[in-house]
Amino acid sequence: MKKLLATLTLGCAFSAAALAQAWPTKPVTLVVPFPPGGSSDTIARSLGAEMQKKLGQPVVVENKGGATGTIGAAQVKRAPADGYTLLVSSLGPFVIAPHLLKNVPYDAGKDFDLISVLVQAPNVLVVPASSPLKSVADVIAAMKKTPDKMSFASSGNGSSDHLTAELFWLQTGTSGVHVPYKGGGPAMSDLLGAQVEASFQNINAVVPHVASGKLRALAVTSAQRSPLLPQVPTLAEAGVKDVDVYSWQAVAAPKGLPADVKAKVHGAFIAALNDPAVKPKLLELGFEIVGDTPEQFAAFQAKENARWKQLIETRKITAD
Repeated sequence: MKKLLATLTLGCAFSAAALAQAWPTKPVTLVVPFPPGGSSDTIARSLGAEMQKKLGQPVVVENKGGATGTIGAAQVKRAPADGYTLLVSSLGPFVIAPHLLKNVPYDAGKDFDLISVLVQAPNVLVVPASSPLKSVADVIAAMKKTPDKMSFASSGNGSSDHLTAELFWLQTGTSGVHVPYKGGGPAMSDLLGAQVEASFQNINAVVPHVASGKLRALAVTSAQRSPLLPQVPTLAEAGVKDVDVYSWQAVAAPKGLPADVKAKVHGAFIAALNDPAVKPKLLELGFEIVGDTPEQFAAFQAKENARWKQLIETRKITAD
């Protein structure tokens, strides 16, 4: 029996070592927990195409949307921890959805091996070009004059644009009307048609419309001005403090990934992220390159989790 156990243990150790050494020997699936066309999908497809060239194996993007990203995230949690099924997602499933939804089918802090925050991008406070509001001060003055009247579009309850608006109202002592849509596309459509009055949209979604004169950008939520909109002040410059908000995309794996495989997965993403054929295109879209370590990602997740948990509880935000 002792010999048998020793043989089995040795065999398992050998298999794990072989797996780590060989990865990847088959297609790698990047699960995006949202429909095609969004920022997470863009990042997954951009990096996946470059990784495929470097790794010599197919890298497939699978869109698994629903329930604020938690359906796709749960699918990855249940997958084998072998480096062949990975989650590429925005902050929602990692630090927001667990505080909005009941019975989330995973523990965001325990059920994943965090690999890296890949990119981040600020939101932009925009209004239709026909709006009489010319500045952040105008927006605040209008909301204080008639509370709970100005409409703010978002891509859905608990989205980055929704929570940015909630944080903005909290910090300015104002209140508006949240108008959630089923995605950024419909929200942008009604914003362009002046069916809603304002929105905190992701920078890569608004830059073309600002450039064409269809939207007016009033402020960015980053700590520094964006090189894509250098003429637009930050919210801090406009007098609103502590509303530095970034939407971000990250990659994670099922918990229990072998250390060597984890290192190879991390290296593959960082190499693709910084490839000369990829990096400039992402920068042009408004993404800021992060590419941090698993340890840095874990510390960042804890900080972001505490921040959004506090806001959601303070503002009594629900997914309904």
